[in-house]
Amino acid sequence: MEILFNDPEDAAAWNDNKRLMRLHGTARAKLIRRRLDDLRAAPTLAVMRALPGRCHELRGERAGQLSVDLDGPYRLIFTPAHTPFPVKPDGGLDWQQVTAIVLIGVVDTHE
Repeated sequence: MEILFNDPEDAAAWNDNKRLMRLHGTARAKLIRRRLDDLRAAPTLAVMRALPGRCHELRGERAGQLSVDLDGPYRLIFTPAHTPFPVKPDGGLDWQQVTAIVLIGVVDTHE
């Protein structure tokens, strides 16, 4: 799957292990790298459902976003990079059609 960023500086930060460790600590940086590697290797978002990290859609003010678990309450947040989002006949996100995402960040979604 293709991973996109909002600006080139974001891409540099996400692809620099030292910078990730400085921002998030060693343990979380390793989990971030693992989740990004999983996302890159997956042909579609549907594959992520079978991998560790509990990839799931968010609700409320984060509707339209998805997350994968990192450590504790921290999640890697992203959105499908498709406009409009691919949907199934029932109106839900069609995970099988999502082949690119836009990375938003690492957040504590429970705050």
